[in-house]
Amino acid sequence: MMIKQSPFLFSTAILFTVAVFAAALDPAPEDPIFELYMHDLLGGSSPTARPITGLLGNIYNGQVPFAKQIGFTPPENGIAIPNANGALPTVNGINGVPLGTGLSGTAYSGQNLNGIQTQLGPDGLSLGFGTITVIDDILTSGPDLGSQPLGKAQGVYVASSADGSTQMMAFTAMLEGGEYNDNLNFYGIYRIGSAMSHLSVTGGTGRFKSACGFAEVRPLIPSGQHQVDGAESLLRIIVHLKY
Repeated sequence: MMIKQSPFLFSTAILFTVAVFAAALDPAPEDPIFELYMHDLLGGSSPTARPITGLLGNIYNGQVPFAKQIGFTPPENGIAIPNANGALPTVNGINGVPLGTGLSGTAYSGQNLNGIQTQLGPDGLSLGFGTITVIDDILTSGPDLGSQPLGKAQGVYVASSADGSTQMMAFTAMLEGGEYNDNLNFYGIYRIGSAMSHLSVTGGTGRFKSACGFAEVRPLIPSGQHQVDGAESLLRIIVHLKY
């Protein structure tokens, strides 16, 4: 007995076989993942970040944060600080960066941090609240500052929490070596002292055109192989992209 095969089933089988063969030759691409290291340097002879507003920004730049005379003359090189208890903010004993400035928070104190708490102003907010820091940070392929340079991270971070525990970050990673203007934009909240924070990838240009995704941001302790005279914060950024 001869069974007549349907032309429709035969053609469907051929199309399925071709599709499986094509998928084997060209598998679906995985989401691009790459990492870079961001070096944020405050103070010293070659800073890459500078606080420009806020009380700590005024202290960092050596400005007295009062617009009118307050009734006494500060000592030479002294700065009048409107702290709730009249005390001066704790500073790093090595380079004088005010405690709470930058991405490392109290890690800049250069001393045992036991008992050191967020210093508050007369309004009950941390002295760093509202400080805007402009960055032109170095991006490298490895954790050491002397590693292969990848480009620059330019933008700002803002002390956005009343207790000084977070920084709102908005910056563009400008990567070198691309044929076009290869930029990647980041935005989100960095949590000081947390093992990992997340930033959103909000777009890009060049080979990152139409990119979206997120970045895992982890703080690291600088290796010290490349000595700097400023206060360095080191971030490992793992980028997950989709197009």
